[in-house]
Amino acid sequence: MTPDFAFDMLLSMMNTAHPWHGVSPGIDAPRVVQTFVEIVPTDVVKYELDKVTGHLRIDRTVKYSSHCPTLYGFIPQTYCGKETGNYCAKMSGKPVENGDGDPLDICVLTECNVAHGNIFVNAVPIGGLRMIDGGRADDKIIAVLLGDVVHGNVRSAVRANKGVKGLIERLKHYFLSYKRSPDGSTDKEVEIAAVYGPAEAREVIACTRRDYLTNFGDPAERLQLLGRMVASFCATEHAQSQSGGTAKSTAK
Repeated sequence: MTPDFAFDMLLSMMNTAHPWHGVSPGIDAPRVVQTFVEIVPTDVVKYELDKVTGHLRIDRTVKYSSHCPTLYGFIPQTYCGKETGNYCAKMSGKPVENGDGDPLDICVLTECNVAHGNIFVNAVPIGGLRMIDGGRADDKIIAVLLGDVVHGNVRSAVRANKGVKGLIERLKHYFLSYKRSPDGSTDKEVEIAAVYGPAEAREVIACTRRDYLTNFGDPAERLQLLGRMVASFCATEHAQSQSGGTAKSTAK
């Protein structure tokens, strides 16, 4: 057993990978992306990832609008930052300077009845909603569950069949209204500047991947650093143990 293999095995047994930072977006990303599902259509509350612990928490109850009609979550190791905001501004012509500071949101279409979130699925991006929330880029990638019987062969949200187009319209209504209150007291300035196709969806994902690397560094390098720190600590502890044992032997 090599030291690297032993370290990886020990790490996997000690900790559950952080859904945002500890899981890859997939070896075929952005064509196929691993997606962490936070909420499903039957949820009556909005679950959201706690960025520190990696656990889901209740963010708010859904009081005034319909439920999200698809699986909803985010793509790991993405971040909506400066480059994402600049791309949104370029494509929309709007004064957007930054992203919303969260991982990239994704809606996954499937005919499967998924009972709960807090799971990973593989999804194929087919388009997206260019959403601007409070002047910041808040794109919603639209994808289909890989291998889904009904939606698995759909490859464009713009030129999809009527059923998928209907879901897109429901998604637009959901994201434009789910933060609003009946009296308008808590309304936020939210707009969907465009519905785009798979090529732009892949470019948005690429932007958020670069933003992630800029803000958090390369995940592989983080793991290597942790491995070196553990190895250094173990070597120091071993040396101190050996030194202490020799001293005790000499004292006798």
